[in-house]
Amino acid sequence: MRSIDPDRQSERDNYKLLTGTIIPRPIALVTTLSAGGTLNAAPFSYFNIVTADPPMISVSVQRKQGRSKDTARNALERGAFVVHIADEAYIAQVNATAAALPPEESEAALAGLTPVASECIPVPGVAEAKVRMECLLERSLPLGGTADAPAADLLIGRVVRFHIAEAIYEDGRIDADGLGAVSRLAGQNYARIGGVFALERPE
Repeated sequence: MRSIDPDRQSERDNYKLLTGTIIPRPIALVTTLSAGGTLNAAPFSYFNIVTADPPMISVSVQRKQGRSKDTARNALERGAFVVHIADEAYIAQVNATAAALPPEESEAALAGLTPVASECIPVPGVAEAKVRMECLLERSLPLGGTADAPAADLLIGRVVRFHIAEAIYEDGRIDADGLGAVSRLAGQNYARIGGVFALERPE
């Protein structure tokens, strides 16, 4: 077994090990609203559940040369954002939102996504997603890098409204096959939900 010291290799080499081994990773399409009213949209695979009481989720937004990206900056300024689960039906549009646009241009518009008003927050979501979650920003934590130039902004959002497509919702549960969630692997690779198996949890 190879032993690797992360302090003795580059950030890029560590990135390759992390994204190549921590798989599959769920993809959050996050929408935020700029101070000027531009609907920003971007995909993130550093994304997961934090707690269910109250429901909270986390999205890690990597910085560029120590500068916060539009998503992190807008979420902090507005105190809110919307998280959508990426699925097969609109994954090409999700991928298109990864384009590097200036803050005043909308990735949602570029990708042909349809804005839809939220119920509890001022930030719109997009209609194409089967699942979207309206979030209030619980906390934003600058992490990694140096004190002067953190490497990432960890956004923790408290879900204040779930929107679930009727076709995949039954008795409080989600039909995984119907959702068709897409996950991130390394490089340009993605994965669908494959064979599903069940194991009884020990007492």
